[in-house]
Amino acid sequence: MDHMGIHYNIWIMLLSFGLSILASYSALNLISQVPSSTASPRTRRLWLLLGACVLEIGIWAMHYAGILASGLQFDGRSNTGMAILSMVIGTAFCYFGLSISLGKRMTFLRWTGSGILLGAGISAMYYAGRSWIKLDAQTDYNLPGQSISVMIAIIASSMSIMLIGRFKDSPGFNRWKLYSALLLGTAITSVHYMSTGAGGVAHGSWLGPGPSLVQSDVILLTGVSLVTLFMFGITGGAVFLDRHLLERMAYHDPLTGLPNRHGLERYFKDRFLRGRPGAVFFIDLDRFKSINDTLGHDIGDMLLQEVASRLLQSVSSRGKVFRLGGDEFLIAEPGFSPDEAAEEAKRILQEIKKSFRIQDNDLYVTASVGISMAPAHGTDRSSLMKAADTALYSSKDSGKNKFSIFDSEMNRHQLRRMSLEKDLRKALAQSEFMVVYQPKWDSLMNVTVGLEALLRWRHPEHGIISPAEFIPIAEETGLIVPITYWMLHEVCSQNLLWHKEGVASVAVSINMSARMFETEDLYEVVVDALSRSGLDPQYLELEITESIAMNNMEETVAQLSKLRRLGVRVSLDDFGTGFSSLGNLDEIPVNTLKIDQVFIKKSKMHSKKAIISNIIAIASNLDMEVVAEGVETPEQIELLQSLGCRVMQGYYYGRPMPVHELGQWFTENSAAV
Repeated sequence: MDHMGIHYNIWIMLLSFGLSILASYSALNLISQVPSSTASPRTRRLWLLLGACVLEIGIWAMHYAGILASGLQFDGRSNTGMAILSMVIGTAFCYFGLSISLGKRMTFLRWTGSGILLGAGISAMYYAGRSWIKLDAQTDYNLPGQSISVMIAIIASSMSIMLIGRFKDSPGFNRWKLYSALLLGTAITSVHYMSTGAGGVAHGSWLGPGPSLVQSDVILLTGVSLVTLFMFGITGGAVFLDRHLLERMAYHDPLTGLPNRHGLERYFKDRFLRGRPGAVFFIDLDRFKSINDTLGHDIGDMLLQEVASRLLQSVSSRGKVFRLGGDEFLIAEPGFSPDEAAEEAKRILQEIKKSFRIQDNDLYVTASVGISMAPAHGTDRSSLMKAADTALYSSKDSGKNKFSIFDSEMNRHQLRRMSLEKDLRKALAQSEFMVVYQPKWDSLMNVTVGLEALLRWRHPEHGIISPAEFIPIAEETGLIVPITYWMLHEVCSQNLLWHKEGVASVAVSINMSARMFETEDLYEVVVDALSRSGLDPQYLELEITESIAMNNMEETVAQLSKLRRLGVRVSLDDFGTGFSSLGNLDEIPVNTLKIDQVFIKKSKMHSKKAIISNIIAIASNLDMEVVAEGVETPEQIELLQSLGCRVMQGYYYGRPMPVHELGQWFTENSAAV
């Protein structure tokens, strides 16, 4: 062979070695695209299969480039079945070898077993491939030499697998990935060249008419080039799919297109702040659940999309908007001062409270916003989100449709809230609750016509906790359900005792939570309390708010109707302040309308007086009773009597009292009936 031929073969050998390294790196890069902590088993198997296919194609390309480098002529005929079989065998070995290497805990047995499978796959591909292409030569295999080549392949493969743990969750470039590819490329090339060198090749006559040396070079070189391009296509296509499609699915919300929680984590890790000041906005829509429940989730989803669009228009050019789930959004604003944050919060609230036109519905929602500032309230994602969430609670507690910037007082309030929530879980078992009663007075007959039972919490350390503070916690945690169960039994038993002692024979009302209707066993609970106490159903009254009545109205009405048929009374509390429609009022099975104290306190205003008069008229026309709450002055009593309301409740007639004080009150007001 002349010098030009030698140089030509050397270049082909280098090309084949480069192909094996390229194929190895591409395969290793594919199997490290999806982190094991977030990928599903099905996704992992898909990437493994792609990696095994690319590695096998690389082995195939290197093998035939090696034949080209050897200068051997081949016959144009071949065994296609054997070719396909060699590819399938090699791919299977590569798949299982790579699969073992990606275990959570790498041991000596695992990486050794993986190396054996890969080495065996490379060798199987070589020998199966040699059997399907017809060379113009007879090859005598030297068993010791062949064994050494296979052992080198297994050792190099095992060493390559040992390094996978350093980069298996790193989809980008990694030097350990390159080192592993070099070792795996060495394993691939060693099998071919050592096996070829260890075997004797005796050239014979043509097996039949076949291509010349030049023709064989062109055919093999063309084939290797096409296979290499195919390998690049698979690798590039898979990485493109990962980067542009799978990544978008993983890091973006499918409904709004905004980055999701995973996108938020990545943003804070890679881009946000970096030692600079900034602001984090926590945004929650007010009353979104009522829209979802009344108009359906499709309308709710379209509303969320519109809200997302308005938020994107409201932020600065540097701002980033995220959807955390449900109706919760987060905005990150690098380089913001407190004044800039306040201005943006005002702009957000103003935009969101504008009407939304969705499928012929004019929807109105508001938002509550909590803001934390970096570095004053934290420098990491967790601290800033916690502070912003605390500020959000403050905005909601202060009336909603507002924004709050976190401060130390909010933190103190949040810590107290968490402490109360923890203590509330054991308060019932430790008998820390008590019931107080406020009279309902007939101002014309001067008699007590009813009582309202109110819950109080005697905390062992903090004393009496206001219901305004602990009831929302009980509602949110669901603890209100067992507390109401206890209260029903307590009130029914106490009322029967008053009946037996001849103190009073009036109905006692208990406020119901929406959570009680969600359990769908309210009827059974009430029946159980009445039967255990022996109280007649007519002496128990359940108070519901307008929002409870309108939430899943059909189911609520069904439950209340069963209770009414039992004889239990029902009253509609805080009437005029909720969201009900007068058109539905006659469908709700209630005995009594309670006029909210907001109207009574401002009854000197002509508009409030008109509302009170209309409520009384509505109740009269629907054959319902009326009770005015919050009565404190003789002027209010006189006005209510002139408008036709006689039953009143408020501090003027009596404050909420525990049982022992109420007994004395009954004695002093002996006209009780």
